[in-house]
Amino acid sequence: MNTLKLIILNILLVSVAISQSFEDLSPKVKSFVNISDTNFIIKNVRLIDGTGSPIKENMSVVVQGGRIVLVDKANDIKHQSITKVIDAKGHTLIPGLVMLHEHMFYPSGEGRYNTNQVSFPPLYLAGGATTIRTGGSVDTYTDLAIKREIREGNIAGPDMDVTAPYLEGPGAFLYAMPIITTPQEARNHVKFWADLGATSFKAYNWIDRRSLKAAIRAAHQRRLKVTGHLCSITYREAADMGIDNLEHGFFAATDWVLNKNLDECPRGEDTRILDIDLNDSEFIELVDYLISRGVALTSTLAVLERWAPNRTPPPKGAHESILPQLQERYKENLKRRVKMSGEKGKKLFNRYMAMEKAFYDAGGLLVAGTDPTGAGDVIPGYANQRTIQLLIEMGLSTEDAIKVCTYNGALYLEKDDDIGTIEKGKRADMILIKGNPSLDPEAFRDMTIVFKNGIGYDSQKLFKSVKGWVGVR
Repeated sequence: MNTLKLIILNILLVSVAISQSFEDLSPKVKSFVNISDTNFIIKNVRLIDGTGSPIKENMSVVVQGGRIVLVDKANDIKHQSITKVIDAKGHTLIPGLVMLHEHMFYPSGEGRYNTNQVSFPPLYLAGGATTIRTGGSVDTYTDLAIKREIREGNIAGPDMDVTAPYLEGPGAFLYAMPIITTPQEARNHVKFWADLGATSFKAYNWIDRRSLKAAIRAAHQRRLKVTGHLCSITYREAADMGIDNLEHGFFAATDWVLNKNLDECPRGEDTRILDIDLNDSEFIELVDYLISRGVALTSTLAVLERWAPNRTPPPKGAHESILPQLQERYKENLKRRVKMSGEKGKKLFNRYMAMEKAFYDAGGLLVAGTDPTGAGDVIPGYANQRTIQLLIEMGLSTEDAIKVCTYNGALYLEKDDDIGTIEKGKRADMILIKGNPSLDPEAFRDMTIVFKNGIGYDSQKLFKSVKGWVGVR
C-alpha cells in the first residue's frame, strides 16, 4: 500500500470514529448508554481540563454533535436551544484518559496469556480510558479486529492504537513472540504489520541494536512510532537510534549495569539503581539526553506497585472481575512476589517514582499506562483509575497527573488537536466523577459517566457486565 493510500485510509478511519452516533451502536452497546443525545450542556461542574491549568469551579461545557463547542462559566452559557441539561453540581469533569501501555491479554498461568477480547474493552471504557495504545501484542489479528468492532459500534470500548507483535530476539519468554535476528527480518516485520493496520511497534528485552535500528528506520518511514521495554539495549543506545518511547519509566534501564556487554541482557539482579544519586551527573545526563532526543517515558506504576509490601490492594470489583478459578492463583502469586522483594521492593518502588518525577520536572514527556499483567492483579479500568492516584502519590498535582494521563498521551499519539483536553473544538471524550479528586483521590474510583464521542456510558454498568470474565474471554 503506498503512502497516499495510507493517508487516505487514516483520514477515513478518523472520520468514522469522530462521527459515530448512538444510532451507529449495536443493541448491546446501546444498553450501556445513559446519555444518547450528543447535543447537551453539563452545568455547575468542577472542571480539570487536562491542560495542567488550575481547577475551575462552577463551569459549563456545551456539546453539539459529539464535539465541545463552548467551555465557560455556568452563568455565561448562551446556548438556550439545547434542551438536554446535565446538572453536575458536586461532580468533577476531566478529559477521557489516553493510556499508552495497555494490553488485550492477561496472564492465565503456565506461560500462557489469554486474549480477553470480551472483557477488556468495556473494562477500559468503564475506567475512563477513551483512547489506548496496546503496549505489545501476542494476538495482533484479534487486536485489530477488536479495534474495528469498536469503531463500527459493535463493542463498547476505547479507540485503539494497535501495536504489532513484539520486536524480540532469541531468548523470548513467550512462544507467541516473534524471534528477529537480522535487520532485514526487522524491516519485513514492520512492513507486514504496518500494511495490515498496526500503528505502533514495540521492541523487547533481547533484540539487538542492528535489528532495532532497522525497525525504527522502517517504522519512521511509515510515520509510525516505536517504543521499547529494553534490556539488551540501553536507553542511551535506543535514543541514539531514534526510538520514540521507553516503557516502565527507568525500571527497565540497563544503562547503569556495571560491565554490561553490547547486545546482551544482563542476567541476575542489579541493584545499582538504589545507589545512584539522582542529583549526580550519572542520572541527570541520561535524563537530559532522553529529553534532547524527544524520547517519551511511559509510567506504569500500577504494575510496579505490586512488588512493594503494604500497598493498597486493588478494589473489590477488580478482584471479582477475575475468573474465580484464577483468583486464588493471582493472590498466591502476589504474596510470593511481595515476600521475595520485601523491604527492598518498597525502596525500589519509591526510587522508580522519584526517577520519573525527576524526568517530568526536567521537562520530559511523561505518559502513562497500566500494563495489565504482573501477578494478575492489574485489571483494566480499575488500574487506569489507580494510575492517576499513583502519579499524585509520586508528587504531581492533581491537574498535572490528569494531564499526564490525557493530554500527554494525545500529544504522543499526535492526536492532541482532537482529544486529550476539554476545550472548544475537541471531541467530547470526558469523564464525570462524583466528588472532588483534588481533595480525595479516592473520588477517581467514583466515575459515573464516561463520554466518548459525546455518548455517555454508564461506568458501573460496564464494570459489572464482565464480572468473573477476566482471564478467560
